[in-house]
Amino acid sequence: QEHLVASGGGSVQAGGSLRLSCAASGYIYSTNCLGWFRQAPGKEREGVAGFSIGDNSTYYADSVKGRFTVSWDNTKNTLYLQMNILKSEDTNMYYCAAINGHVSGVTCARRFRTTTYNYWGQGTQVTVSS
Repeated sequence: QEHLVASGGGSVQAGGSLRLSCAASGYIYSTNCLGWFRQAPGKEREGVAGFSIGDNSTYYADSVKGRFTVSWDNTKNTLYLQMNILKSEDTNMYYCAAINGHVSGVTCARRFRTTTYNYWGQGTQVTVSS
């Protein structure tokens, strides 16, 4: 089973940057599709950025395109989310997640859009002050 530990959250002023990390352990070779999501209390979970290891495809929410970059370090089994030009509306709890199994890039993209992942990390808080 996948074990995901997210870190790197914190407080920053609008316009600033943060980099989130998600260290994956356990049966890491059982997945090739990971992503970052965010969810505020009482609100629906939103896909922020996804990554397909098999074909290096990336997926982004429209609200973060051009500002956020998702990447995967194969040597460290770590998923990153570089967040630039942060806005107050980016304030949220951020979670990393992984799919059980190896899927195609098309399936990874679909699972990202529907936020249907199998394994979830504990979340890291990002607070952006204006």
